[in-house]
Amino acid sequence: MHSSRLVFLGLDGLPWSLARDLCAQGLLPNLSSLVASPDCRAISAELPELSPVNWTSLFTASAPGDHGVFGFTGMDPHSYELRFTDFTHVHGPTIFERLADTGLFCKVVNMPNLAPVRPMRAMLVAGFPAQTLEGSVHPPALGGILADHGYTIEADTVRGATDPAFLMADLHRSLACREQALGLLWPDLAWDLFFFVLTETDRLGHFLFPALTEPFHPWRSEALRFMADWDALIGRFLDRFHSLPGPKRLMVMADHGFTALEQEVDLNAWLRSLNLLRLSRPPGSEWDTDAIGPGTRAFALDPGRIYLHTRDRFARGTLTQSEAGQLATELSRALSGLTWQGRRVVRHIFRGRELYRGPMAHLAPDLVLVPEHGFDLKGKFGRAGVFGHFGRQGMHTADDVFFYDSMGSAARTPADAGRQILEHYGIPASTLGNF
Repeated sequence: MHSSRLVFLGLDGLPWSLARDLCAQGLLPNLSSLVASPDCRAISAELPELSPVNWTSLFTASAPGDHGVFGFTGMDPHSYELRFTDFTHVHGPTIFERLADTGLFCKVVNMPNLAPVRPMRAMLVAGFPAQTLEGSVHPPALGGILADHGYTIEADTVRGATDPAFLMADLHRSLACREQALGLLWPDLAWDLFFFVLTETDRLGHFLFPALTEPFHPWRSEALRFMADWDALIGRFLDRFHSLPGPKRLMVMADHGFTALEQEVDLNAWLRSLNLLRLSRPPGSEWDTDAIGPGTRAFALDPGRIYLHTRDRFARGTLTQSEAGQLATELSRALSGLTWQGRRVVRHIFRGRELYRGPMAHLAPDLVLVPEHGFDLKGKFGRAGVFGHFGRQGMHTADDVFFYDSMGSAARTPADAGRQILEHYGIPASTLGNF
């Protein structure tokens, strides 16, 4: 059994290229100490390139075909109810449980998609999409301690979406919450693995990403002031790591990349224009999957997931497997030709059955689309047009994902990073499933 401590720092939504550029400008002196290392590089996200998919891939050390999370949402194939993903949808053990089984102890701060937490021999503080500390912290008494310190799960991005000044102030407050939790859980050093995730860069990116890249953006000074505070916290975190007695290992990872958003592309509006998606009634909201009518041949869910409406999978489906295979070919050809102002929208189109392996692969989308940078693929219900702007200025990317490992591992994706963590402690990752 390996006795070396491992410390993991999660930097949600941090693109490698942006980190490198800001460091080159002298704006992130603490992160620069990592970026300058040959062990710092870009990796790829698991597909689809969303936080719940990738953080779950990390903390289960498995790919989506094994853990079963393919997005922020999933639709019940019988009732057509859209359900938001949380930890109850995760299949398989976590790396925290695997370590606990060998007598090792983990502490985890702000891990997305880990709530509602289940009891295990670890200290856990779950992150988004959890809303309250209740059910998001283990042991439960830790929740009371965090509440006394004013800890909250997430910044208020609903209000922040239309109020940049509020967003910036709340991101500073949220960042301070993370450091308070760090100060509570780190000092006794009664742990073998410490996870600390900062999600604030993702929130900033969704609403103000251009402020990080455009020198004359009206919110640039405020965005850089936040990044300076964020970098200072990273510096204090690295100081804690460097003060640990050896041997030790540091891993730093984003869950996906980020880039400026030019157009949202609603795949359901596109499918409706081809008469492939038929609604039985006007949708009550953009999330109203129950409006999918029986004449539907295909529909989409965020971000770029297309499902073929087959009779063997969906209660209202009518397609045979043969018809679905033909439709998948036709859709792939049509999507390859989709353009906006002469620019191609979709970079890659994958068949779900070819992309995913494992016991939960039957839940996968039939087509998984990777867009060209700038085109954010959506699967809403009731939008009038295929292209549009709806308040966001940044979007995820499947490439350009920040990664650093002081041991120089060859990890290519978050699932690989999770397997590296298990192997660090002498636990064979190959027992988790098919990769």
